[in-house]
Amino acid sequence: MASDVVDAPVVDATAVPRPRIRVQNAVKSFSGRVVVDVDDLVLGDRPIEGLIGPNGAGKTTLMRMIMHSTPLDRGTITLVPPGGREVVLSDLPAYALAHRGVVKSNQVIMDFPKLTIWDSTLLSVTEARYERPARIFSEQTVFKRHEEEIRHYLDYFGFDDPDGFALSAGEKKLLDIVRCLLLKPTFLLLDEPTAGLPDELTEKVMEVIRELGAAGTSVVIVEHDLNVIWGLCDEVHFMAEGKVVLRGDPQSIREHHTVVESYLGEGHV
Repeated sequence: MASDVVDAPVVDATAVPRPRIRVQNAVKSFSGRVVVDVDDLVLGDRPIEGLIGPNGAGKTTLMRMIMHSTPLDRGTITLVPPGGREVVLSDLPAYALAHRGVVKSNQVIMDFPKLTIWDSTLLSVTEARYERPARIFSEQTVFKRHEEEIRHYLDYFGFDDPDGFALSAGEKKLLDIVRCLLLKPTFLLLDEPTAGLPDELTEKVMEVIRELGAAGTSVVIVEHDLNVIWGLCDEVHFMAEGKVVLRGDPQSIREHHTVVESYLGEGHV
C-alpha cells in the first residue's frame, strides 16, 4: 500500500544536493509473519527525516534491510547519489555499504569491551590495508590523520579520559555515534540515538544531526522520544504493521487522526 501524503509543505529539496534511498517491493517475514512490506518509499527528499510507529511496526527491521544486515525476502533497495549512478544496495554485502557512504548506528548497544575509547574510534577510521592485528594500533599515519577530528568529537560529547573505557550505556551509545560521524556518512541511519541520554547530551546529538543535514548528509532517525522527532525532523514517515502509511511534516503527522488513535493518544497532541 502506497503511503498517503499529508499536507507536506512545498520546499526546494535540491537546494543542497543529497543522496536518496529508494525502497521498492521490499518484504521481510519471520516465521511466516510479514514484518515489513513496503511498496515504494523514498528516503532523503528532506535533510532530516523521522520514522515512527508502534512497537513491532517494522521500523528497525526496515533500517536493517536497508543496511543488508537483514536480507530481503524480495524487493530492491537502491542508493541514488546526487549526480551519480544508482547503486543497488540490496546486491551488496553489508560491509560494502559504508564505502558508499551509507552508515547506521545501532539500536542495541554494541561495543568493543577490551578497546579503550580512543582505540575504538581509531578502529572506525582505519583503512582496510591497516586492518591486521600487527598493524592496526601501531599505524601512526592513521593516528595523525584523524587525531584532531577524534579529539573534537570526544571533547564535544564529554569523554574526559579517552584512554579509559566506555562503561555506561550512555557512553557506549555516544561512542557508537562518534564512530558513525568519523566515517563521514553521506546517508546516515540512526536507530534510537538518544535513548537513555540525559537532556544535555540529547541536545548535543540533535545539534550534530542538524549540522549534518544542513551540510548535505541525508539523515533518517528512528526514535521513541517524539520530542526529538518533532523538534528535529523536516519530514516524518509513520509505519504500522510493516507498511509506511503516512508521510508529511511533523505537525501534520502529529495531528493526523490515524497517528493519534493508533500511536500517540489524545494527550500527546
